[in-house]
Amino acid sequence: MSAVPDSGAGFVPTDEDVRGVLEWFEQWDALAVAKDVEAMAGMALFPVNAVTDGAAESWDRERFLRDMAAQLGDGDVHMESVRTPVFVNANLVFVITDATITVGEYSQVVRYGDLLVKAGGKWLFQTMVQGGW
Repeated sequence: MSAVPDSGAGFVPTDEDVRGVLEWFEQWDALAVAKDVEAMAGMALFPVNAVTDGAAESWDRERFLRDMAAQLGDGDVHMESVRTPVFVNANLVFVITDATITVGEYSQVVRYGDLLVKAGGKWLFQTMVQGGW
């Protein structure tokens, strides 16, 4: 009989685990403000999943670059975020973000979630979930 794979049930992240995820998002946000979608793509595990109300798509690198650049727009970007990481295990974390994003003169309050996957010892963006796309 084969063993059941480790589910991660009962995993409790250390302060360092949480800090590592929050620092990852600080870098991600800085790249978003700088509109450096190439560098953002370097922090992703492709294909990435984009999920919204009643729909899900897989994005390759090209689609990610195009759509993220369009979302960031032409104006100055400012982000204020509160993030709540929920670890599935040591290598998977789902992060809920409550944020106000301002692009130029337009501000929007949003809630979204991101799944990060640890691969090769570093966190990579894999899935984004947001209602209303």
